[in-house]
Amino acid sequence: MFLAQRHERILAALAGGGQSVVQLAAALGVSESTIRRDLDILAKGGQLERLYGGAMLTQGSRANITDSGSVEDPFTSDTRGDLELRRKMATEAAQLVSDGDVVVLDIGSTTQLVARELRGRPVTIITSNLAVLDEVRDDDVVEVVLLGGVLRRNQQSLVGPLAEQVIGQLSADMMFLSCTGVRGGHVLDNMAVEAPIKQALIAASQRIVLLASELKFPGSGALRLCSLDEVDVLITTAGTPHDELAHRREAGRKVIVA
Repeated sequence: MFLAQRHERILAALAGGGQSVVQLAAALGVSESTIRRDLDILAKGGQLERLYGGAMLTQGSRANITDSGSVEDPFTSDTRGDLELRRKMATEAAQLVSDGDVVVLDIGSTTQLVARELRGRPVTIITSNLAVLDEVRDDDVVEVVLLGGVLRRNQQSLVGPLAEQVIGQLSADMMFLSCTGVRGGHVLDNMAVEAPIKQALIAASQRIVLLASELKFPGSGALRLCSLDEVDVLITTAGTPHDELAHRREAGRKVIVA
């Protein structure tokens, strides 16, 4: 686990209240000495306050974790020029879902559009994406499994160890995975606090469908979610480099150009 990723997970865990070194070490799967070093680094940066045997967030750090910006409407924002690309991908994605399927919809704006396409369908949706919940909360046909966790208001998502623990009890037919970049044969993300949720959902799903428009090649991000070889279906758009598409097809993977 990257140092920055571990620090994000520590801060996310502390957003719900103080934690002991023992609790944090167990949640992150590292040694207590590693956690102590991490807490010292974060405390020097003013992000948390050390307590006897543990730590708690400072008030400013708590705000950064749970509400680090205003919520942006992915449908109306003028700063998102890829709305039509995402709509096309969402339409193709929904066609892969059969009635009765258990489907994971990842954190991200494209998966909200997939949820919109699935309204009125007898499917089960597993998500930590509150924008997805908003799309289907009043739908009597769609069954929704909402993961718990720490609320990140600016991303409309739930994150943290609680969400990861719940995911360990779940099994899905298909996951629609979002990312910030595709580079070097890997699917990438730039949000360390969200990466563990995505990775746990990947492990809980039988098929992985990657939603990555042409803008994600190469995109951005330093955290590896999975390799492209783990992706069963790539849904992308017409501007994606042809060599990328050809390579995926040669590897026996399905490619859909929306």
